[in-house]
Amino acid sequence: MSFLRLALSRIVASVFTLFLVSLIVFGTAQGLPGDAATRILGREAPPAAKERLRLELGLDMPVVTRYAQWVTAAVQGDLGMSFATRKPVSDYLGPRLRNTLALSLLAFLFYLPLSILPATLQARKPDRPLDRLITVITVVLLSSPEFLSATLFLFAFAVHWRFFPPMVQLHDVMSWGEYLHALTLPAATLGLLLATYGVRMLRESLVDITRSDFVLMAEFKGLSRARVLWRHVLPNALIPWMNATALNVAFLIGGVVVVEKVFAFPGFGSALVDALQFRDLPVITAGVMIAAAIFIFVNLLADIGALIANPRLRTQG
Repeated sequence: MSFLRLALSRIVASVFTLFLVSLIVFGTAQGLPGDAATRILGREAPPAAKERLRLELGLDMPVVTRYAQWVTAAVQGDLGMSFATRKPVSDYLGPRLRNTLALSLLAFLFYLPLSILPATLQARKPDRPLDRLITVITVVLLSSPEFLSATLFLFAFAVHWRFFPPMVQLHDVMSWGEYLHALTLPAATLGLLLATYGVRMLRESLVDITRSDFVLMAEFKGLSRARVLWRHVLPNALIPWMNATALNVAFLIGGVVVVEKVFAFPGFGSALVDALQFRDLPVITAGVMIAAAIFIFVNLLADIGALIANPRLRTQG
């Protein structure tokens, strides 16, 4: 099967998956316990006022009608009005999403060397002291709760040594240097925490491939182990690592709530938590769909990247 047909099939599957996710997300959001009008107006509000607000918000219409209207408007770029703020959802989530995307991009830049370099060092001399030391560090980070690790990094680099601000305060008049300085500590924390997954997966792949016949043959021909590792082993080991990286990148968009809360970062994940507390259905549905769309898109890129990196996948397809 040609590369183009395989890529198109994955794109169609991604679009269909996004459609199914929209059904699940909208139906789940509509079925959340509690009443949105009561959350907005308060329990002591008159029943007539609550009923008028339900009519205004369209909560009296059937779920199917609301879903059709929501999808039609969302395709046109209209994500609706926030129940809590009475402002367009895009105006509320847009700045938060930009903040999280900037944080995610910087965290990803930390993630790449923090996941590739340690795994490569481990694979050069497996089961040696350096390999065991890196393994112990990754296991400790993996077994520690995210809030604990983030709090320790905050205490060390913002309270004890004061290299970075303890709270991320973003405003429009910040220079690029101030902006990057404010994002560096939470981004480095995220990059390090995510890199622990990548290091373990890449290390295992590298060690398995180094024991392959073609690697032994390359070493018998006189190629140095470092050259074989970087030019022949690493490209083949990156395919499963790319899939894990896709999951990590998708996690950065909607799964960084703990780190955002620790550093008081005005991000996308904390906005979703606030929306859940106020039962702000338009913000909840739009936010989860944005996170799901990014998750699906990143996995699509990982699949296409795997097809490009490994021609055998195209032959098997």
